[in-house]
Amino acid sequence: MTYVLHKDAGDTTLNIRGDLYRYLIKVRRHGEGDILDFRADKDLSVLHRYELVNLESRSIKLSLLDSIVKQVFSEKYLHIAWCVIDSKSVEKVLPSLSEIGVSKISFIYCDRSQKNFKADFNRLNRIQEASMQQSGRSTFIEFDTYKNIQGFIKDYPETKIFDFCDTTLGDTQYFKTILIGCEGGFSFNERELLANLESFRLNTPMVLRSESAVMAVASKILL
Repeated sequence: MTYVLHKDAGDTTLNIRGDLYRYLIKVRRHGEGDILDFRADKDLSVLHRYELVNLESRSIKLSLLDSIVKQVFSEKYLHIAWCVIDSKSVEKVLPSLSEIGVSKISFIYCDRSQKNFKADFNRLNRIQEASMQQSGRSTFIEFDTYKNIQGFIKDYPETKIFDFCDTTLGDTQYFKTILIGCEGGFSFNERELLANLESFRLNTPMVLRSESAVMAVASKILL
């Protein structure tokens, strides 16, 4: 863990109890004199350094040493337009997408999406919080939803399309917005809608699951 998210980070002193106490003392084995980094949701750009000054059986006390602006995020911006799939599949790869540096994810209900799946943004934020504390990232992935592909393309006309085609994604290519379909790909009507947009595929003969495609494309563009 590179830092700890805490709502009171920035205060002169912090008193830690409960699960976080058990994690820091029982799992991470911190002791008096150790220096720990904290950030607060209200301003993630600021890193607060604390010294553990008092260790008791059920609580610890930390004293603020300094606070500095230290932002950690990807140098490249990537907005993934992701046709809705099983929420559990999204949750499995979200920590990795956060670590890679994805900036925004728009969940889109396409023709072949299962309409009963709805993104729980509160849960997704909790998942990425854990990833951010491990990786050091200091910005959240933004989330939003669209009712259909047509509405998204209207707002983002420069979107590139991941689909079956002859063009492969090159090692040096970069663009900001990419649309990736759900299981089964795009419908006939959606392909007609997207026909005038630039499409590409990855250099593999295998058929990728939606979440595998998202991970592979994000990695190739951002890393």
